Amino acid sequence: MKASSIHRHFVIYKPYGYLSQFKSHDSKQQKKRFLGDLFDFPEGIMAIGRLDEKSEGLLLLTTDGKVSDYVNSQKVEKEYYAQVDGDISIEAIEQLKSGVEIGFDGRKYQTKPCKVFKLNDIPELPIRSKKIRDDRHGPTSWISVILKEGKFRQVRKMTSAVGFPTLRLVRVRVGNILLDNMQVGDVVEVGGFLR
Repeated sequence: MKASSIHRHFVIYKPYGYLSQFKSHDSKQQKKRFLGDLFDFPEGIMAIGRLDEKSEGLLLLTTDGKVSDYVNSQKVEKEYYAQVDGDISIEAIEQLKSGVEIGFDGRKYQTKPCKVFKLNDIPELPIRSKKIRDDRHGPTSWISVILKEGKFRQVRKMTSAVGFPTLRLVRVRVGNILLDNMQVGDVVEVGGFLR
């Protein structure tokens, strides 16, 4: 039997408010929620490309470090739907496409060119556990951001840099794997992906 055949892979819908780790390594995090609270994952499982605590959506998990390295190698597209504060302008979208300056690791970082477009309709997503402000407090708009890099809180920092802070962020695609009709907290074991 090949070693690769014993690896296990999962697709999950990470809920808002969960950390992309499996248990606490810090006494300050005792009240936090972790991926290990959703399912009894196997030993050696790792998240491929994390989502921060306030972000939600598609997260791939694997016990295969080679698969993790490949997905994180900037060869695989990741698509996010971001609900932003305000009616985003064409100028802001063009800035996002060509790259903006954000802070990363205490230094300035220029994001790589990416694909960004405004969604004409509000995407059909599960209701988030924590309410998002409604349009009585001003308009919001939704955009799709497709990139191959993944710095910490990158999409949030990018939309803030152009004056439209992110209110809700949902990853909907990694490569050819889609969030589709998954519901918050769903865990699906798959035979493999991105090979």
